Amino acid sequence: MDCFHYPLDTEQLLRKKRRIHKELLAQLKNPLHKKIAILGGSTTNEVADQLGLFLLHYGIEAEFYQSEYGRYWQDAMFGTPELEAFAPDVIYIHTTWRNIQDFPTTADSPAQAKEMLQAEYARFESMWQALAEKYHCPIIQNNFDRPNYRLMGNRDVWDPRGRTNFISRLNQKFYAYAMAHEDFYINDIDYLSADYGLTAWGDAFYWHMYKYAMCLDAIPSLANSLANIIKSLYGRNKKALVLDLDNTLWGGIVGDDGVDGIAIGPEVPEGQVYAEFQSYCKALKSIGVVLAVDSKNDEQNALGGLNHPDGVLRPDDFVCIKANWEPKDRNLLEIAAELNLGADSFVFADDNPAERAIVAAQVPGAETPALDGAENYIKTLDHGGYFEVTALSGEDLKKTELYHANAERRKAQAAFADYGAYLDSLAMTATIRRFEPLYMQRIAQLTNKSNQFNLTTLRCSEDDIRAMAEDENCLCLYGKLVDKFGDNGVVTVVSGRQEGDVLHMRLWLMSCRVLKRGMEDAMMDAVVADAAARGVKTIRGYYYPTAKNAMVKDFYAEMGFAQVEADEAGSTTWELEVSGYRPRRPHMTIER
Repeated sequence: MDCFHYPLDTEQLLRKKRRIHKELLAQLKNPLHKKIAILGGSTTNEVADQLGLFLLHYGIEAEFYQSEYGRYWQDAMFGTPELEAFAPDVIYIHTTWRNIQDFPTTADSPAQAKEMLQAEYARFESMWQALAEKYHCPIIQNNFDRPNYRLMGNRDVWDPRGRTNFISRLNQKFYAYAMAHEDFYINDIDYLSADYGLTAWGDAFYWHMYKYAMCLDAIPSLANSLANIIKSLYGRNKKALVLDLDNTLWGGIVGDDGVDGIAIGPEVPEGQVYAEFQSYCKALKSIGVVLAVDSKNDEQNALGGLNHPDGVLRPDDFVCIKANWEPKDRNLLEIAAELNLGADSFVFADDNPAERAIVAAQVPGAETPALDGAENYIKTLDHGGYFEVTALSGEDLKKTELYHANAERRKAQAAFADYGAYLDSLAMTATIRRFEPLYMQRIAQLTNKSNQFNLTTLRCSEDDIRAMAEDENCLCLYGKLVDKFGDNGVVTVVSGRQEGDVLHMRLWLMSCRVLKRGMEDAMMDAVVADAAARGVKTIRGYYYPTAKNAMVKDFYAEMGFAQVEADEAGSTTWELEVSGYRPRRPHMTIER
């Protein structure tokens, strides 16, 4: 729906929210269900309604608990039977500058202002710690917006007694806490209010009339920002940006104007706009976004444009370049197949509305933001929130390098008639070990990002992973894979819980970039060996179908398990007798 693309259609979102909710719910086949507690320092009814819409747009059906008006701190510190029974998956603390209890005045000294700052921060920190200890779930906290007035004018920002200065320093303390604590996230309403327009955002009419801490029309923007954090936590981010070339990455048409005739670089204002957009796209690689090209062009012309001396992006910045005269929706689906990603992992950026419309119709799930004017391209993509970062692992930082290495593997495979000989040629080494602190973040990230090779789609926070690792009844293994083309990093995770002489496999997933290379065989051998060492006689495997994991429907059958249960929804249960298992011995060296 276009109302969810930037700029948001707030009128439609607010006035037609019930119809939109009904339509979104009807479109979802297997939504992810999550319980979200909103602890508010102001009225939160519309916040919950709008957040519910945005989460449905991302495939998440939310159930909400809302604190009574202004009782966010009491609910957090002392609890309520309703909140405890609700058992939230995510807690959102919706506070604003109006919830700061004590501001310094000009009668206070800088030392007194500092004491007041520490006292205000301590109140929030005690609340966060109480929630973390009781609920063990992600906590999202607003930072503070600013009042739309400054008592001391410009002095307000640097004088320790100014409200602007006080809020800025309090925000910095919030950020330091976020840096030091996992599963704690900041919803940046300081930025949102500035972007929206502070005077309009803080319209006092809505506070005094309805106790909304911002104007009604700004609430969809707040909900969008919050939904971006939550969908990122649960692996609903986009993974790739597919770019057109002509009038998208540069001004003009390279096939008609020639490489020298396209607008890119510092010589003309138009060229500066496109160079800045290319710099933004290149920076996206540093947060794990992969770039690809989908352009109606001769490949030679496309490469010439990408090698323009004033350009920022180069051909090797892209994991795939489709420059031909095929329909762009077909190219996009081929890119998805080559990268082993679902079509809903992509954002398609093209200045041509007709091309966007075709892709939107033919590639369900791909986002097609409206690029209107090159000077707005960055803002449109950035405000879309497609690539929200809640965790950043070492693998994210080298994602393009990993895909280039995979391309080299595909080329190498073509030279072999025998697949086993090809696997031997890769000189693979697998490292399989119990969960280690160094990889907790990556393991948790995989549970939330892996959708296709994921037998139970159990989503885990870092705290969940750490609890598994510390539980002596849990068998927890991760696997890394290195070959002659490079290090794939942590690519597979399994976890099972032992009950007597039975091991119940609650988590089994693998990154699709190492499919059919034997890593699943190596992990199966390791699981059975470790299970036998623990006295396990039977391993029970579980498969829960989703819209994306059909590829592993028969995984346990292929591993020698026997099906023992099945239900109408397609969920199946499998068993393997440990004593009868024959090691699969994949084409790699195993390091335990």
